[in-house]
Amino acid sequence: MSIRTARRSWVRHLVTACAAMGLLIPAGASALAAPSPAPAAASPSALAAPDIPVANVKAHLSQLQSLATANGGNRAHGRPGYRASIDYIKAKLDAAGYTTTLQSFTSGGTTGWNLIADWPGGNPNTVLMAGAHLDSVTSGPGINDNGSGSAAVLETALAVSRAGSAPEQHLRFGWWGAEERGLVGSRNYVSRLPAAERAKFTGYLNFDMIGSPNPGYFVYDDDPKIEKVFKDWYLSKGISTEIETEGDGRSDHANFKNAGIPVGGLFTGASRTKTTAQAQKWGGTAGQAFDRCYHSSCDTTSNISDTALDRNSDALAHAIWTLGVGSATAPRTKTTS
Repeated sequence: MSIRTARRSWVRHLVTACAAMGLLIPAGASALAAPSPAPAAASPSALAAPDIPVANVKAHLSQLQSLATANGGNRAHGRPGYRASIDYIKAKLDAAGYTTTLQSFTSGGTTGWNLIADWPGGNPNTVLMAGAHLDSVTSGPGINDNGSGSAAVLETALAVSRAGSAPEQHLRFGWWGAEERGLVGSRNYVSRLPAAERAKFTGYLNFDMIGSPNPGYFVYDDDPKIEKVFKDWYLSKGISTEIETEGDGRSDHANFKNAGIPVGGLFTGASRTKTTAQAQKWGGTAGQAFDRCYHSSCDTTSNISDTALDRNSDALAHAIWTLGVGSATAPRTKTTS
């Protein structure tokens, strides 16, 4: 104990004794006895997002690969591999406490499904949604396109549950069917939204091919606020980004954007060739496609960059926590497996 601390303790006892005997308290003694004021509470800021374990994301990819292998080698719209995939994700979300909805639609004479998952709580008048298309092409299992986005969105949703989050905004997650047939599932979903419901959306975040084996780091530039959240995260990690152009208008975010909903998202490249300048800043092989197995039978679990998948999964969670979870919210009491 320091001399100063001992002195404060002695004065505090003197003040207490004087008060007990009805005596006047010596001038200045109260001030000496009083402890130093506590520092002012920090102003609220966004809660830090959890690290998303890439091993968990890859475990989901292994399951999607197994489901494709057991069902004719693909997870395409109208094929049993797609329905098995959506059932797998739905079971995970149901067990984690989400309210899930299967939305059916018809394309090419066959039934397809979207899966919508709502986390309880949050302001019902402000909705932040993240999504990915779950279907593959018929020629392969579609592990990068788009098991990668689907698995990362799933694991982020499960992280929300594990954290027992009480978000400021209402959080919604979606997995779209028949994207490979012309963005059919997401268009069906958006077209069913009444105008009043569309107006509640503060953003839709899209994740399509985020683990390309020769990756680039591309950020959608459709909405400045959402774009900044992603770019700031990459900047903090010392990773350069470029504006996404290859998939512009070719993935599910287009339907939300056309409905006036702010959109953003991430992409690691498809059939375009990586330039020398891009290889210098990102690594990988110049003169080769970002994903040489794009829409091919070799788009399997071996067609994934673990580094890109890990980074983009963490960036996804960062965006959800920054834009949707917010600050000054007490966690819900919830136990999940």
